[in-house]
Amino acid sequence: MPVPLLQPGVYIEEIPSGVRAITGVATSIALFIGWAPRGSVELAGRVSSFADYERTYGSIDQRSLLGYSVRQFFDNGGSDAYILRIADMDQASPTPAKTGACDIGDLHIPASSPGAWSKAYSVRLTQRSDDATRFRIDVIVPASNNAVVETFENLSMESSDARYAPAMINRRSAFLDKLTTGSTTTPGNDTQPLGGGDDGTVLGPADNTFLTALLAAFEVDASVDRIDLFNLLCIPGLVDVTTIAKLQTKCRARRAFMIIDSIDDETVANMPSDLNGLTGSDALNSAIYFPWVRAPDPLQQGALRDFPPCGFVAGIYARTDATRGVWKAPAGSEASVNGATGLALTMSDAENGQLNPLAINCLRTLPVYGTVVWGARTLDGNNQRGSEWKYVPVRRTALFLEESLYRATRWVVFEPNDEPLWAQIRLNVGAFMQGLFRQGAFQGSTPRLAYFVKCDSETTTQADINLGVVNILVGFAPLQPAEFVVIQIQQIAGDIPG
Repeated sequence: MPVPLLQPGVYIEEIPSGVRAITGVATSIALFIGWAPRGSVELAGRVSSFADYERTYGSIDQRSLLGYSVRQFFDNGGSDAYILRIADMDQASPTPAKTGACDIGDLHIPASSPGAWSKAYSVRLTQRSDDATRFRIDVIVPASNNAVVETFENLSMESSDARYAPAMINRRSAFLDKLTTGSTTTPGNDTQPLGGGDDGTVLGPADNTFLTALLAAFEVDASVDRIDLFNLLCIPGLVDVTTIAKLQTKCRARRAFMIIDSIDDETVANMPSDLNGLTGSDALNSAIYFPWVRAPDPLQQGALRDFPPCGFVAGIYARTDATRGVWKAPAGSEASVNGATGLALTMSDAENGQLNPLAINCLRTLPVYGTVVWGARTLDGNNQRGSEWKYVPVRRTALFLEESLYRATRWVVFEPNDEPLWAQIRLNVGAFMQGLFRQGAFQGSTPRLAYFVKCDSETTTQADINLGVVNILVGFAPLQPAEFVVIQIQQIAGDIPG
């Protein structure tokens, strides 16, 4: 707004440039879902390393594939993931998961999550010598000479106190949660173990209880809905076709991409029939990988074991995104599988040739390069479909653009819908697309051939304006991966003597 000119002098006005820099969203935040020995069963937690995962969800466990897959994700280049723990919380089931707890005076102290993990810890309460209404809570490990792993000082039992114990501990402690108090203001000095915790039934991806909880997590206001952004979905070992088809639909709605595992003991001959039910209209947001990966199991002294490929592949997606960009196919000689000693099935070129046209991405063990990902097709990439979303990098580039522009153009809402607004949109979206073009994200030697941004009276008519609608048309020429390299060799005929 102009400054009022009231007295003689010099006035300075800052004029908005209309530039709103658009930052591309992350492209390789993974969401892993499965059973873990500890951790919240209500909300997905974010981890940035396998050490983070171990602190929150426990280490790898032979009873579940989740921990192994998360570790394989980080070993192969992943750096950001959400973990959603599924446990049998139905108290009517024969062996439900239970949360450990203890009572010290009128203070009820439950563990932060269900599971037998809490049995390794005790809670020690120590009152202050100068004020019996104040106390300290230590979480200790009796088996390690009562080593203290967490401390909360100067607590009170009074709900009106600024150091009220439940308020200071609930949602803040890594070991305790949902504390409640009674009427006593001095709980007393004591040490009690967190007893009663139980893992319950260890749910696997083939259990109906697991499948029901998995789909429920994707409903409105459920665990997954609370995650702001994730790009890759991995459920290690999930092969139930009906559930996968439903998750494909969920992924399309969230602009995420699902990495699907083949069946562990699958054969090349049986693979094509297993695609039935997975190639519907939402198949473009998913890809399947075959076979499983053979790697050492640290819990069995390095004995070789077959693992689902999703964790390895998700890590390779992240590594490729970081080094080359989301528009580069996460496959080829650079897509080496770290930690693999081989594959559950070694395929020949002919067998690979049977599966690739059906949009089944194969993992191969090749001379010099070792174990690599040797396919980059979505489940919509069958040769007979002729889909524009045939290739993984093309689809993921589109998802990246959609999510980035969706988040970056929210400022447009309620702005005056006319040419000044359209010009700002063209400026900002165009600058974003130009930046990607310079990084080599699009096909074409000039910006005109690589992309376009259109927002004017042709895309937004007067009827649209009356309805409060502004239409932005963005087009791009995707980089198609060189899936087949053809070398033509011709023999030069020598001069024929006359």
